Amino acid sequence: MKALLQTNFSDLVLYARGKVRDIYLAGEHLLLVATDRISAFDHVLGSGIPDKGKILTQMSLFWFDFLEEIVPNHLISARVEDYPEAMQPYREQLEGRSMLVKRAQMFPVECVVRGYLAGSGWKDYLATGKVCGIPIAPGLREGEELPEPIFTPASKSLHGKHDENISFDHMIELVGAEDAERLRALSLAIYRRAAEHANDQGLLLADTKFEFGTTAEGIVLADEVLTPDSSRYWDREGYRPGQAQPSFDKQFVRDYLESIHWNKQAPAPALPDDVVEQTRRKYLQAFEALAVKGKAVQTVNR
Repeated sequence: MKALLQTNFSDLVLYARGKVRDIYLAGEHLLLVATDRISAFDHVLGSGIPDKGKILTQMSLFWFDFLEEIVPNHLISARVEDYPEAMQPYREQLEGRSMLVKRAQMFPVECVVRGYLAGSGWKDYLATGKVCGIPIAPGLREGEELPEPIFTPASKSLHGKHDENISFDHMIELVGAEDAERLRALSLAIYRRAAEHANDQGLLLADTKFEFGTTAEGIVLADEVLTPDSSRYWDREGYRPGQAQPSFDKQFVRDYLESIHWNKQAPAPALPDDVVEQTRRKYLQAFEALAVKGKAVQTVNR
């Protein structure tokens, strides 16, 4: 299988190219195309993960539908036949990995919710007894469930720089008190609903991040949602607090890069075939557990 690392649709206007998505103008709307690129430590790696873009897109489509009673989203259609005529020549590349979406005014924050002590939250807790400035009960172990999910916003990175945790007061300065309160409430409500579904399917949702924007209809959930790129999923049966947990995200890739002592400077290395395949398998396992059982459209080859 070959990974799609970049699209080049010459008849369309490229609006932006992110770490994973190529974004094209579509009149007053946008076309999001999820490639198979994968990033780690703020660098896009030299290898892609075949079908990763399709997995991310199909998971997002499932979650957008699943969460619609809580918050509207920016999706117009993921059916290529519904796209403008200018996009039809690229149907083969667009199928299964693209979405036509409303163009939203995005909030300049990442809305992070943590339900377990992991990653940077665990490191922060060890050093300060808090997570992003929020006091947490003493004596918790790595990977342990928090008494209540917590909202820990982050500044949205620019020019490939790393997101930085910010206080809720700082978020209010960036977006205003009313929107900050609304985004926090929405984020926590989405997390709780998603964590319940994940648990029913045998996974634990340790933490995740959301992006929101505004359209004429008000606040909408945008970009991707609850995928292995934006969320940390653990196997419920294998969960053992007090240690790092095996996850269904790109932690496997990060661990490999640490093992080869990459200096985290460009150019980013390529990945060996076995790391590519095992990473693809982890993404696919999360997709099948969460979305396929939830009757999502199956477009990914096993």
